[in-house]
Amino acid sequence: MIRYLRYLFLVALAAVLLTVALGNRDLVTLKAMPDDLAAFAGFGLQIDLPLYAVIFASIAAGLLIGFFWEWLREHKHRSVAVSKSRQVTRLERELAVMRDAKAEHKDDILALLDQRKAS
Repeated sequence: MIRYLRYLFLVALAAVLLTVALGNRDLVTLKAMPDDLAAFAGFGLQIDLPLYAVIFASIAAGLLIGFFWEWLREHKHRSVAVSKSRQVTRLERELAVMRDAKAEHKDDILALLDQRKAS
């Protein structure tokens, strides 16, 4: 059921994007600098693109910047999780060593019960 809803959403999204693209086919000129600054610098970088390409590229650039920013922001959380995971692993190993050392001094029946719990 969820799979069909996802396909329905993707088809609707494709229809909306196609409609936007068809409605914005006119060429626009993108300039890297204002005309006065380009004349002063001696070069002016500009390109003619369809408006829908500018819109879609802007959306994609915004998403990439947002994802990258969020990845940087969550770095401290990931590093804490990794250090806690290492600590848990170390403590589990230490506990296993302590249980093995303690098991040597146990009664045979208690040792059998511990083996049954472990398996």
